[in-house]
Amino acid sequence: MVVRSSIGAAQLDRALGVWQRPREPAYRALAGSLRTLVLDGRVSVETRLPAERELCTALGLSRTTVAAAYELLRDEGFLVSRRGSGSWTALPEGRPMPVAGLSPYPTDRGGVIDLGVAARSAAEPWITRAMTAAVAELPAYTRTHGTFPAGLQVLREAVADRFAQRGLPTDPDQIMITSGASAGLTLLFRALLGPAERIAVESPSYANALQAIRVMGGRAVPVPLEQDGWSMDAWSRTLREAAPALAYVIPDFQNPTGLLMPDQQRRELVALARTTGTRLIVDETIAEMAVDDVPPVLPLAAFDRNGTSITLGSAGKTFWGGLRIGWIRAAPDLIRRISADRASLDVCSPVVEQLAVRHLLAECLPEVLAYQRERNREQRDALVGALRTELPGWTFRMPQGGLSLWVRTEDGGMSGSALAAAAQGFGVWIGSGPRFGVDGVLERFVRLPYAQPPEVLREAVRRLAAASRSGAGAPAPVEFSLL
Repeated sequence: MVVRSSIGAAQLDRALGVWQRPREPAYRALAGSLRTLVLDGRVSVETRLPAERELCTALGLSRTTVAAAYELLRDEGFLVSRRGSGSWTALPEGRPMPVAGLSPYPTDRGGVIDLGVAARSAAEPWITRAMTAAVAELPAYTRTHGTFPAGLQVLREAVADRFAQRGLPTDPDQIMITSGASAGLTLLFRALLGPAERIAVESPSYANALQAIRVMGGRAVPVPLEQDGWSMDAWSRTLREAAPALAYVIPDFQNPTGLLMPDQQRRELVALARTTGTRLIVDETIAEMAVDDVPPVLPLAAFDRNGTSITLGSAGKTFWGGLRIGWIRAAPDLIRRISADRASLDVCSPVVEQLAVRHLLAECLPEVLAYQRERNREQRDALVGALRTELPGWTFRMPQGGLSLWVRTEDGGMSGSALAAAAQGFGVWIGSGPRFGVDGVLERFVRLPYAQPPEVLREAVRRLAAASRSGAGAPAPVEFSLL
C-alpha cells in the first residue's frame, strides 16, 4: 500500500466537527463520521490516520473508544492497518471506480434535458458577427499553407493582451493556440506526465481532466477541497509526502464547486510548488465567468517568477463551446517544444475560428461578459430557487461564478450514481459525484450546471425530485416534452 498523505489528530478533529449523536455508542458515531469523511472525499483514500493514542487525546476519548471505531472501519473495509506502519483509509473491495469523463447526452432522443456538460448556447449576436468578420479576413491567409502549429500571430497577441489586462504581462511568444483547452491539456500531459507519474488534483475536480490523466497513464493524487476552499496545509502535506511531478488546479470558479481562490492562497501555492519542484497546470477556462460582484484576483501565474506555473485558457465557456479554440501560456521554450510535438495530434487549430476569437477578444469582450453575467445570474438563481422548493434537503454552497452547483443530496437518499441512473428514466442527464473524484468516493454529490434557460432548469429539478422519490429502477415515462 502506497500512502499518499497523512492527517494529524488536530486536523482530523477539525474535519470531524460535531460527530457525537444521542443514543448511539461513541465508537459507532466516530466510525460513522470517519466513514463519511472518506466517502465525501474530505479525507482521501490512502491517507494515514493518527495513531489511536494521538486521536483519543485530541478528541478527549478513551483509547478503547478509538480502538473500537478503528476496528469497525477495518471490518467494513474503510481502514487498513499494518503493525509498525499505522492505519490508512481505504474503500471496500469491489467498489466501482470512475472510468469515464463527461459527455453530452449520447443520443438525439427528444425531450431529454442535458445537464451532463456545463455548456451554453452561443453568445449572440457576437458569434455570428465574429465569424462574418473572420471570413472577410480569410483571403489574407488562404494564400499560405494555413498550418500554424503555435497559432495565428494576431490571436496570440490578442490572448497576451488579455492576460496583461488582467494583471499578468505576457509576450505572444509565451502563447500557443490549441483546439480547445482539452487538447491543450493533452499536449501538456504528453510532454510533462510520465507513465505512472503522480499528479496532485483537487477533489472534486473536472471529470474530463481526471479521465485524461487516466488515459495518459498518470496517477492522480487527490487533495480534498474544504467547504470554503483550498487548505494550504493539505496541499503542503501532499506535495511534500507524495512528491507529484505536476499539480492540476482550477483556482477560478473551480469546476465543479464554483470556489474562487484568493490572492494570498495563490501566492502560497506557487511558493509550495516551487519549494517541492512541482509544476502547476492552472486551468483558467472559467476565469471570466463571474456571476456576482467579487473582489478582483490576479491570475495565479502573476505570483510566479520561476516558470513553475503553466496556464490553460479557452474561448469555449466565455463565448461558445462550438468555438474549439484554447490556449496555453508558458515559458517560450516549452511553447516551442509542444508546438513541435503537435503534428502527431492535430497539427494546428482552424484558421477561421482563430480569426473569430481574435475579433471577440479584441473588440467584443466587455459586451459579451456583461451579457453572460446577466444570463448566468438569472439561470443560477432559477436553479437555486427550484432546488430549495422541490428538494429542500439537498445542500450546496452558492457559487459567485462558474457554471454549476455542486450539490450534496439528502442524507439517507439515493447515491449520486443511483440518482443519475434513475434520472435518465425521467428525462434528465446529470453527472454523478464519483465522476469528479479519483477513488469512487463523492457518492453523495451531483453536479448541476445552470447553463440552460430558467424554465428548462425548473423542469429539470421537478424531474430530479420525481426520480429521487421513485428510487432506482423506477419505470421510465414513455414520452418527454420540454416547455
